[in-house]
Amino acid sequence: MREGNALIRILVAEHLPLVRRGLVASLDAEPDLRVVGEVGHADDLVSAALTCGADTAVVDLDLPGAGGVPAVSRLREQAPACRALILSAQPTPGQVRRALAAHALGFMSLDVAPEQLADGLRRVAAGRRAVDAELAVAALQAAVNPLTRRELDVLRIAAGGARSAEIADQLFLSVGTVRNHLSRIMCKTGARNRIDAVRIASDSGWL
Repeated sequence: MREGNALIRILVAEHLPLVRRGLVASLDAEPDLRVVGEVGHADDLVSAALTCGADTAVVDLDLPGAGGVPAVSRLREQAPACRALILSAQPTPGQVRRALAAHALGFMSLDVAPEQLADGLRRVAAGRRAVDAELAVAALQAAVNPLTRRELDVLRIAAGGARSAEIADQLFLSVGTVRNHLSRIMCKTGARNRIDAVRIASDSGWL
């Protein structure tokens, strides 16, 4: 428990009602933790944190809207007193790197034991990191991004399902140049196709 036996006030941001209720029940069972707010959409995170005065936020990586990581980045900018711990159903090293870059202090798998999550929130509330050790090591060992800025621009647009001509229009490039970029991207990442390249880049934290 924190100095003065103060409760740690928690905001739960999870879009699945059943999972959210489970998190609330688990956290409220701890004597020094209290859930003071719940949201199910990324757009509601900052306003809820400011309204309920949360010390920490447990944030689902896959929140509808902008997503968990961008929401945590906005939380850092607009409600810095509320520190964040991100939960992921299928964690990857790339997710860890993006979460830490967004100033989340914690990152854990949704499969974590309730007592580990509670302890992680205590660490986060105290301003310390709470990241699964294996994930942290994997993130540090992840390959350096081999893609250029322009290649990343091409891949980000391709990730939305755009065809080469659409990518060319958005980036003011020729279709041939876009195809050359995509060819180099697949060569550098070892991907079978552009969809595989998007997956590899996302998992590695390059996008």
